[in-house]
Amino acid sequence: MNIESKLRPICIAKILLERTDEDHVLTTNELIDILEREYHISAHRTTVSDDIQVLAQAGLDVDMIKSTQNKYRVLSRTFDVAEIKLLIDAAESSKFITEKKSESLIKKLQKLASIHSANALKRNLKACSRFKPDNEEVFYIADTVNEAINAGKKIAFQYYDYNAQKEKTLKNGGQEYIFSPYYMVWDGDCYYMVGYSEKHQNIGNFRMDRIYQQPTILDEPAVPVPTDFNINDYIKTSFRMYNSKRQKVELICDNSTMDAILDRFGMDVEIHENDSASFRVVVDVAVSHVFYAWVFGFGGRVKIKAPDDVNAAYGKMVRDAVQALDSEI
Repeated sequence: MNIESKLRPICIAKILLERTDEDHVLTTNELIDILEREYHISAHRTTVSDDIQVLAQAGLDVDMIKSTQNKYRVLSRTFDVAEIKLLIDAAESSKFITEKKSESLIKKLQKLASIHSANALKRNLKACSRFKPDNEEVFYIADTVNEAINAGKKIAFQYYDYNAQKEKTLKNGGQEYIFSPYYMVWDGDCYYMVGYSEKHQNIGNFRMDRIYQQPTILDEPAVPVPTDFNINDYIKTSFRMYNSKRQKVELICDNSTMDAILDRFGMDVEIHENDSASFRVVVDVAVSHVFYAWVFGFGGRVKIKAPDDVNAAYGKMVRDAVQALDSEI
């Protein structure tokens, strides 16, 4: 068998995937012409028909419409157009994915559909935040973290934030953090790893786009996941994955806030009656200024009832904010 005979079925599959779909077909003569003109491969009606039968047996969902000249089309693909649109929207809007990587992913995703779907794949999405990170290594960082989780190993890495001059500044004095990763979490349009931090001697999380260069997978086994640790509870009671002390907090909520409470804490949150206009919830939350800002955002429709120290800290934050505003005026 010569090289043309080996290449011809592959080229036919590529042509059909790129140029046909449920509404667009190619005739036998059109396939022969494209093979000759673009791939410099000769073919005739019988070999094209035989090659397409082989492709069908191999799993390509190619449909033949019989006529004086047979017509062919691919009916189904790994992803349909609606699924590709969704993936393109995710790649375009994700704050975790860099601008360059977004463009690269979108081009690859568009190739999963036929050329006739090009207009349908032009998205009209306007992302809420157009800020994109500049850490191009984040894909490889995430891959390394995932490998460490699968291997049950610790990792070592440097971590940075930005100073007032928008310059990257290594935290922890530039020393590496030693971390036992348990899970990767996408929350608030950022990618985090959750696990045990040896520096903090507790379970915590780090944003993966703020990790400086690829982590090193250590030979040491990871600290085992505590038997009472539930990642779903950790996520729904964290606010922007902010690391802080977790406490049981009782909230008095106006009835109009029920949707927001369920969105935040899940359908299994325990709801108690308070009065005809409000209800009570008791939740474990990571208490921080981020949690207080969430409460404040309801404009008094959510109140902290207990514990007293959390209520007092929230009141102090509000008073400090008002005082700062007064001083500006």
